[in-house]
Amino acid sequence: MNEPWKSSLAAGAVYRSRVRGCILGGALGDALGYPVEFSSLYRIRRDHGPLGATGLVADGQNVVGRVSDDTQMTLFTVEGLVRAHRRDGLDGLGEAAPRLVRDAYRDWLRTQQEHGPGPAHTGPTGGLVTEHWLYARRAPGNACLSGLAEDHVPLPSAELGPPGPVNSGSKGCGTVMRSAPFGLTGASAESAFGLAARCAQITHGHPTGYYAAGALAAIVAHLLSGDSVEGAVLRALRLLGRHPGHEETTAALEAALDLAAQGDPTAEKVEKLGAGWVAEEALAIGVYCALARLRVADALLLSVNHSGDSDSTGSLCGNILGARYGDVALPHEWVAQVEKRDRIAALADDLAAECAPSDPGDPV
Repeated sequence: MNEPWKSSLAAGAVYRSRVRGCILGGALGDALGYPVEFSSLYRIRRDHGPLGATGLVADGQNVVGRVSDDTQMTLFTVEGLVRAHRRDGLDGLGEAAPRLVRDAYRDWLRTQQEHGPGPAHTGPTGGLVTEHWLYARRAPGNACLSGLAEDHVPLPSAELGPPGPVNSGSKGCGTVMRSAPFGLTGASAESAFGLAARCAQITHGHPTGYYAAGALAAIVAHLLSGDSVEGAVLRALRLLGRHPGHEETTAALEAALDLAAQGDPTAEKVEKLGAGWVAEEALAIGVYCALARLRVADALLLSVNHSGDSDSTGSLCGNILGARYGDVALPHEWVAQVEKRDRIAALADDLAAECAPSDPGDPV
């Protein structure tokens, strides 16, 4: 007997697993990389052995599993998108979305300036800004801090291509490390790309910075649709090619694909793609590592054991692999050690529940 609602329920479970996998995977990569961020590959190997870090290690305060500003801002992106979807329904990436995402980032900025939540800092509907654990500065990016002070809201219809008005010369990885959730809403890859790029302009005006954010969102959207990592990147490249000023982002992603095709992944090869401090390099490293290793754990370790912005590259690799394979593929013994993993998973579930694709065959 044909029961289409069963396949619909199965598809819904896969969607929820991939949303959770993307957000938790990013947090895990972040926690793996945060203690070794700013360390050279030589120092990482000196401190942790010839293979570098082989799992979660303690940070400078002897705490294991802490997440950085990468995960913090990703969670506030999720909160902004959930509010946008609740406001606009099926058109959850409509005109209100950039403003609501900006408002969520302004809430994050409060957590970087205040010692803890107070009666006057509850946000429009409470939410993350009320949670004490987020009031922690974990090496936030200068452009993110200064950009949010400008209070810029990009127009949903604004043309992509020219530099944005805020930090117009900045293409730091603070754009891309927070942008995976734009690809998780069930919108088309093109819509996710556009909104992620425009919301990146809230803090960073360089086209390479906001195109990298858009490309990650498009990659994640394609992964949710069932594409392979390579297929998702190739589709994102075609989308990038439609926009003026895409060349740096395109070249970085093409370099990652070419390097992965060579096989024999090493930390030294990772460093051929850069250090990850700027957006296109961080995205390229995340993509390369997701492609170069078959096991999720090995890919995540490859993405953090290099000289540079290890937490951002680890976060991006985790976003990509989690969106591809779901949370069941993440190393559970590592996930169990991630700071506030239950809260992170719950917020991912909120996004999945809010944005779950509807199907007329679903039972009601």
